[in-house]
Amino acid sequence: MKSLSCIMLACALAGGAALAAPAGAQPGISSDPKAAAAQIARMDREVAGGRFKADWSSLANYRVPEWYRDAKFGIFVHWGVYAVPASGSEWYSRNMYVPGHADFVHQRATYGDQSVAGYKDFIPQFRGQRFDPAAWMALFKHAGARYVVLVAEHCDGFSMYGSAINRWNAVAMGPQRDVVGEIAKAARAANLHFGLSSHRAEHWWWYGQAPAGSDVWNPAYADLYGPAAPRTLPGSDASAEPDPNHLEQWNPPSKAFLDDWLARTGEVIEKYNPEFVYLDWWINQPAFAPYLQRLAAYYYDSAARRGVGPVLAYKEEAFPAGSALFDIERGRLDALRLLPWQTDTSVSINSWGYVENDKYRTAASLVATLADVVSKNGNLLLNVGPKADGTIPAEAARVLDEIGGWLSVNGEAIYGTRPWVMFGEGPTRNAVGSLKEGGDPTYTSADIRFTTRDGRLYALGLAHPADGAVRIGVLYAGNPYAPPVKAVHLLGSTAPLAWRQEKDGLHVTLPATGAKADMPYALRIEFSPPNKT
Repeated sequence: MKSLSCIMLACALAGGAALAAPAGAQPGISSDPKAAAAQIARMDREVAGGRFKADWSSLANYRVPEWYRDAKFGIFVHWGVYAVPASGSEWYSRNMYVPGHADFVHQRATYGDQSVAGYKDFIPQFRGQRFDPAAWMALFKHAGARYVVLVAEHCDGFSMYGSAINRWNAVAMGPQRDVVGEIAKAARAANLHFGLSSHRAEHWWWYGQAPAGSDVWNPAYADLYGPAAPRTLPGSDASAEPDPNHLEQWNPPSKAFLDDWLARTGEVIEKYNPEFVYLDWWINQPAFAPYLQRLAAYYYDSAARRGVGPVLAYKEEAFPAGSALFDIERGRLDALRLLPWQTDTSVSINSWGYVENDKYRTAASLVATLADVVSKNGNLLLNVGPKADGTIPAEAARVLDEIGGWLSVNGEAIYGTRPWVMFGEGPTRNAVGSLKEGGDPTYTSADIRFTTRDGRLYALGLAHPADGAVRIGVLYAGNPYAPPVKAVHLLGSTAPLAWRQEKDGLHVTLPATGAKADMPYALRIEFSPPNKT
């Protein structure tokens, strides 16, 4: 067991966790409700003078900016206090208070009873002493990313920036650095678009299952852990989780909490002017709907005033289609979507944040995911979880390096492309929807994905044929989708290709050397000028 006295001494020395809430604090929500109210007032004034209004009909005029549609590939970063215990998942902050959960048992065995060793006591150990935002950006840029999205506040209640609303923040304690601000500055210096995410919505019930006697119920920490509300509606079994696909069955948040959520999200937008904002799952709870309209109008109006093309990502049915960017967490679509969309997944399999002994996906599987998503008019936001000291795990860095190597050769088939008349062909299907990623699909040599740019068609083969023989069935001679093929090139190879266009498709023989056999390959296909009549 780690010494509790050492943890508490470190907390005192770091000046991180005050023992009493500040005067005037609203228990369980804001550290400074006056700052929250002032933030909302500024947001309302912005909307009053802006083009977008806080209603769905006005927000329907939104369009996803071209920079995002061209970028295709971004890096998500889950870094926070949860990297200190590095156990279970980024949900450790919650699960360590859930009796019977493995993380609850681990917490008591490793650190002590939750009445004296709580989540707050990890904050002084979250020092980020090796955090180097420029080094992060160099790695992400080498990986081929065009935008970076940092978690500004996870569900745990700790802000990764200097907040006037929340005293539990990374400038006041822990690393004592403005992590969001430093990442924003480093990203822009590296010519990467900057974004951030808020997972605050789930905080309404995040700590609500903590047992009596734990530090969650100590009034001194109410503005970190609170409201710790029940998940279930009155009269329901409080020990059972409501259906996560039916948030109308969950205990709705109070007006005070919703105001605080709006203020915190507006604060981080106002401070850092992000080009991308990601909102996590629980915003689908019906009580959030009017607040989502207020936030979106504020974000779009303030972005327009500052000359930023904004992207606001949502999940499930939180927004009407077209009023923001549709996102699928750890899942995909199995057809072309006419509106832009995004999937977010992680290099690590078990957790979004860093945990010890996690498993990692292969670069080949993630490149195939990227090709599949882009062919369907989507972007891939790929997550990494740094360690508590600020270093990127070697396993994740290796995967990013390999992805970057592939994109340095094949990027013209990805960046700046648009979908073709069909996304591709082949027998393999993806499970559709969030959290249905499962294992990586086993693609066959018949699985081809298409993108197009500047009159050229790109065919991305998701698996190499053993004999080098490729047949693209839809490009048969005389097909109605394109003029006759004029030339075919394998990206990354100077060797001439043998190819022919027949009645049953375009036949191509891949060279023995060129593309790596364990990675997808990309063919550039050029067409003859259309006949003039």
